[in-house]
Amino acid sequence: MKYKIVVLLLIIAAVNGSGQELPNVKEPVFQVGEQLSYKLRYGFITAAEAQIRVEPSDTRFDDKPIYHLVAEGRTSGSFNVFYKVRNRYDSYIDRIDLSPYLYTENIREANYRRSDKARFYQDQKKIVSNKGTFRGDGQTFDVVSAYYFARNLDISKLRIGSKFSMDYFLHDGVSNLEIQYVGKEQVKTALGTYNCLKFSPSIQPGRIFRKDSKLYLWITDDANRIPVKAQVEILVGSVTLELMSAKGLKYPLTASK
Repeated sequence: MKYKIVVLLLIIAAVNGSGQELPNVKEPVFQVGEQLSYKLRYGFITAAEAQIRVEPSDTRFDDKPIYHLVAEGRTSGSFNVFYKVRNRYDSYIDRIDLSPYLYTENIREANYRRSDKARFYQDQKKIVSNKGTFRGDGQTFDVVSAYYFARNLDISKLRIGSKFSMDYFLHDGVSNLEIQYVGKEQVKTALGTYNCLKFSPSIQPGRIFRKDSKLYLWITDDANRIPVKAQVEILVGSVTLELMSAKGLKYPLTASK
C-alpha cells in the first residue's frame, strides 16, 4: 500500500469543513506544545503512525513571529519490511492570520528520497517552490497549515448538506478539495467516546479509490476541533486513521457520557 494514502488523510484532516466564506474564531484553538498521534489501519492491521505537533520557535518571517508546525509519518510493523517510510512535513505560519510562509517536505519511502520546499506570498497569490512558481485564486495553504487554519474557522452555524472548499499546495500544483457537512455523531476511540462533527470530502477515483468510494472525517464538537477518525474506501478494503493520544491541548478533551 502506498504511503500516499497517509498524505491524503492528512489533507482530509486539514480541510475538515473549511472555506474562505467562514470567519475565524477570535484566537487560535491550539497552542505551542500540542501533540496529536494517530494510527493508520488497513483492515485490522496497523500499517502506519502519524504525529502532528506545534513546536516552539524563535524564527521570524517578514519580522513577524510564527508557529512552527510539524507532521511526521512512518510505516509500522510488517509494513517496514517491504515498504519502509519516514516522512516529515514542516510548515511555518503567521501567528495572527495562520497563513503559511514556508513549507518543506522530507520524503523517505523505501529507496526513494525527495526534499522539497515552497515559499508562500499570499499578497501576490503566488507560491515559489523548487519545482517552479504556482498561483492560486485566493488564500492558499500547504497540507499542514491548512489543518490548523481550518480548526480555527467558525462553523457553529453549519447546516447539514453545506459544502465548502479550500485551495492547498502539494508536490507540484495547487488543488481544490470540496467538503460536505454530514451531521453530528458519537465516535468511539482509544481515548474514549466523543461527540463529533462528521464531514465527507470529495475524492477522485483512480489507482487507489473506486468510483463509488466514500470518505468520512469526524472532528470533536468542542473548542479543540481535532480529528479523531477518518475513513476511506479503497480498491480493496478500507483505510482508517484513528486518534491514539492528545497532549498539550489548549482546552480539556472531554469524553461524552
